Amino acid sequence: MLVQTVPIRHPLTLAAEPLTPSSFAPFGAVLTNPAPEKLPHATPASALPQGVGAVAANQGTAIQYRALAPPLRDLYAQAPSGRSSSPRTTMFVCGARSLVPSKQDGGRFEVKILERHPFTTQTFVPLGGAGSEARYLVIVAPSLAPDAGSAVERQLPVPLGDSALPGRGMPDLSKLRAFVASGSQAVTYGAGTWHAPMAALGTAGTAIDFVVMQFANDVPVEDCQEVALEAETKGETKEDAPRIWVSVPGPPKLSRL
Repeated sequence: MLVQTVPIRHPLTLAAEPLTPSSFAPFGAVLTNPAPEKLPHATPASALPQGVGAVAANQGTAIQYRALAPPLRDLYAQAPSGRSSSPRTTMFVCGARSLVPSKQDGGRFEVKILERHPFTTQTFVPLGGAGSEARYLVIVAPSLAPDAGSAVERQLPVPLGDSALPGRGMPDLSKLRAFVASGSQAVTYGAGTWHAPMAALGTAGTAIDFVVMQFANDVPVEDCQEVALEAETKGETKEDAPRIWVSVPGPPKLSRL
């Protein structure tokens, strides 16, 4: 549900960086195999990775990682509507986004919308798997401190009493970050984290299938809050108005055997 238009006062171009668990930690969690070189048939229990809850499973034919990321969160008990939520597993078939050609990189992606889910985490799992050449953009922003003078923000439903949650504030566009994820990486957005809608990368006409897991109660303003990013013009033409761009690196070159 669109709740506000946020003005873009200054042009911004940010470089998309590789997605890693540590770089994304302020915004959620990255789910990926922490030790792809460790295979069940050749890894004794003593050699399993530490700190990720690694245990042998399935009669020794699998490695289970029990502590890759914080648990999924359902905060709808605090929603003002009082309507309970249910867990949802859906699929998003995301077509590759068109990039503006650039000589310096693989192209540029314009950020026009950010959204957040204040009462739930949201996990995107691409179905490409290890070895997939699929790539997608993960674009996130922290929240500004709530504006006490904003009538819109005062009316936005968000969980209360947890200082670790972002709160009612609008996205801080000056601290926007962008990451390039591979097909072997899934991502969980923390509850209330501002993020762009999924942006699949690839050639025109291709798509990436994502399994999406979250909670929802079907109250639009509690399930999803969107802001449109609109240039603040001071006499400029539409083409010259400030915009937000993500500089996307080209796809990695495949090695020739």
